[in-house]
Amino acid sequence: MTLTRTTCPYCGVGCGVLAGADGTIQGDPDHPANFGRLCSKGSALGETIDLDGRLLTPRIDGKDAGWDAALDRVAGAFQQSVRDYGPDSVAFYVSGQLLTEDYYVANKLMKGFIGSANIDTNSRLCMASSVAGHKRAFGADTVPGTYEDLEQADLIVLVGSNLAWCHPVLHQRIAAAKAARPDLRLVNIDPRETATSEMADMHLRIAPDGDVALFNGLLSHLVDVGAVDLDYVRKHVSGCFDAATSARLSDPADSGLSARELAAFYQLWANTKKVVTVYSQGVNQSACGTDKVNAILNCHLATGRIGKAGAGPFSVTGQPNAMGGREVGGLANMLANHLDIENADHRARVQAFWQSPTICKTAGLKAVDLFDACAAGKIKALWIMSTNPAVSMPDTNAVAAAIKNVPFVAVSDIMARTDTNDLADVLLPATGWGEKDGTVTNSERRISRQRAFLPPPGEARADWRIICDVADRMGWKDAFDYAGPADVFAEYVALSAAATDFGRDLDLSIFADADYANLIPTQWPRNDIRFFADGRFYHADGKAKMVPICAPAPQAGDTFTLNTGRNRDQWHTMTRTGKSAKLGSHLAEPYVEMHPDDACDIGVVSGDLVTAQSNQGKAILRVRITDRIRRRSMFAPMHWTAQRSVNGRTNALTSGLTDPISGQPALKSGRVTAHRFDAAWYGFAATAAPLELTGDYAAVARTPTGWQAEFAAVDTPDDWDHLVRHIFGSDRELTVALDAKNRTRRYALYDGKRLAGLFFASATPVVLSRSYAASLIGSDTPPLLALAGRAGGGQPDPGVTLCACMNVGVNTVRCAINDGADSVDKVGTVTCAGTSCGSCKPEIAALIAQTPTRLAGE
Repeated sequence: MTLTRTTCPYCGVGCGVLAGADGTIQGDPDHPANFGRLCSKGSALGETIDLDGRLLTPRIDGKDAGWDAALDRVAGAFQQSVRDYGPDSVAFYVSGQLLTEDYYVANKLMKGFIGSANIDTNSRLCMASSVAGHKRAFGADTVPGTYEDLEQADLIVLVGSNLAWCHPVLHQRIAAAKAARPDLRLVNIDPRETATSEMADMHLRIAPDGDVALFNGLLSHLVDVGAVDLDYVRKHVSGCFDAATSARLSDPADSGLSARELAAFYQLWANTKKVVTVYSQGVNQSACGTDKVNAILNCHLATGRIGKAGAGPFSVTGQPNAMGGREVGGLANMLANHLDIENADHRARVQAFWQSPTICKTAGLKAVDLFDACAAGKIKALWIMSTNPAVSMPDTNAVAAAIKNVPFVAVSDIMARTDTNDLADVLLPATGWGEKDGTVTNSERRISRQRAFLPPPGEARADWRIICDVADRMGWKDAFDYAGPADVFAEYVALSAAATDFGRDLDLSIFADADYANLIPTQWPRNDIRFFADGRFYHADGKAKMVPICAPAPQAGDTFTLNTGRNRDQWHTMTRTGKSAKLGSHLAEPYVEMHPDDACDIGVVSGDLVTAQSNQGKAILRVRITDRIRRRSMFAPMHWTAQRSVNGRTNALTSGLTDPISGQPALKSGRVTAHRFDAAWYGFAATAAPLELTGDYAAVARTPTGWQAEFAAVDTPDDWDHLVRHIFGSDRELTVALDAKNRTRRYALYDGKRLAGLFFASATPVVLSRSYAASLIGSDTPPLLALAGRAGGGQPDPGVTLCACMNVGVNTVRCAINDGADSVDKVGTVTCAGTSCGSCKPEIAALIAQTPTRLAGE
């Protein structure tokens, strides 16, 4: 099987992948981002490229249609809206899942031909505050860090970043560097003790939004101990005095950390010259996210710890092409090639290069504002590309209603059913990973190729092609007449050359004569360039700016602080990772982490369900009790959708509060109440065929033999048999076992001699071996054994998947520990768990710690 060199479509690390049409997936040993490493999600890419659930033909008003009719409908709707209401009556909402070429032509069409800047992206949800902070400090959205800095640093500070789960390959690189140089120190700043904390020398359990107080305190400490590089500041930085004066007004105790913790961290940072501060969504997704970014940058600028090997601030992005979108102007407040909408000369240059009839003159609507405008009736035509805002945006109920309020909605997607697609007038089938061709830029500014190794399925087309087809129908054929993505990339590079005299950072000249087909992963402007090494920045005076920052008041009140985020093995709204049985089996339903004392206060135990309520909506979530979270805080992942759950959508709880500068939503500090969900019954089902979700709570996940689901409801069914047949979607005869004493019911459904379904119901949360029950589906196991719900003597039950990469269950790991494997490495030797991406190593270590030490001779 021929393997194709391509790039992973998940996080911003940008790992190289060798992929085959048969589903073979390997890490690319020659790619400088990962050197052959992959995480659990990347390793499972081969399980996500099937056509199950794919959108394979255009649809108009829910019915299959031809491309000509669909494109005419889209172009006509946008033309009519612009004609009747002006260019600002239309909008695009695009995605960090798009390739750079897709992003470029979408930006060109909206800003240069339609004449509005109403194009924003789901990347607004992950890194807009970094963009704003960079521009305030550096004069441009320049990311100065590289992955090599992580291996060259003497101190790495991770702020608001669960790197082990969200950027696992970077976590592996740090782990390898720490093993090679034990003196390398790692500080993890996070309200939760996460898998990343296990490797840290210091974990600082910061209060929600306590980052500004912490780093303002650090800046004051640097001044007090004489750690400010006065010569560097005089030559290369402005605003130091004002920033330091403002920092004095903050109380470091508002960070939620003790005086001892603050002193230890401040001393370590001040005394270590080679410091890299890595920050991610815990910083960005905040109502003061931009200020958090600048509070961090202030400390690096004051000490000259920037532009040097192993030293500097480093924003790691959440999506595979968030950086590419920033570069081509995919945000509503930017032009292509890091040029500024507000600058008339920049606008004129871009318009002249594009030879476009118009150019936007003011910034467009940012994501939250865009959907507010939809709700207000100001947007008459909306095109959503490669994203699912009815799940991923804050206040999803309001966003869904806003989309529904738009007179015309088009969605380009690879899947037929999503929460957002169900609201569309026209669906346009797009090619997905493995079928599309183009480039992406990772967190260290490295441009890599995504290459096709599969043919486009059905009538699917590349996103850039769909956009150009619409532009053609709107009368701009010549400006969008590209033979392929190589032509689009070449134009993007040429625009960079046309703008060089503006002195911006984005210089793509190294790609001017590149062989697109054989393009190797390359950083711009060159692999050997280190930004800011010469002390030159992009403000008019050539200096960086330190920004005076005020810390927000600590949060107060009786409600819980809701922190949202990701699971180790899932990606965004699970349209892709949800197809993989091994990825879905690690944490198979929506859940919320809660401190033991808080759980006691509201009367819940592990396995209970909790109703979380905010001003925006509610969600019902399985409670996971852990002392790894702060009191009065809750953590819930954001992956579950209406397609995969009933009342399991976390973003139904989050508000539209945004950072006033960046427009990024505050997804880490929502306010919610919580109480026990008093269910009359709980259920668990496993079947070969898809399940029908029902009840007040339900969640479905893939298994190796089909599907499994959890259920709960406040009302007891009048007819249990009818309910079970409804869930199974079958009227076949059921085998039933009842236990009146324990108030349990168990059902088995057979297709001939083959077990087709199992259902278990109880008045309390169902206790059984779910992985074992699911493994029986499709077998000829007789009813009595099947309805037992657990393996008999001598029968293996691996338990829920702990290591998704190597498909190792928790019970397998426990057996190895009980047999004497008393270290993570020994467990790996016996079971292979933790020997691939390593993200499960903290969980293995926790199991070892929980296992009593065996005495000699036992």
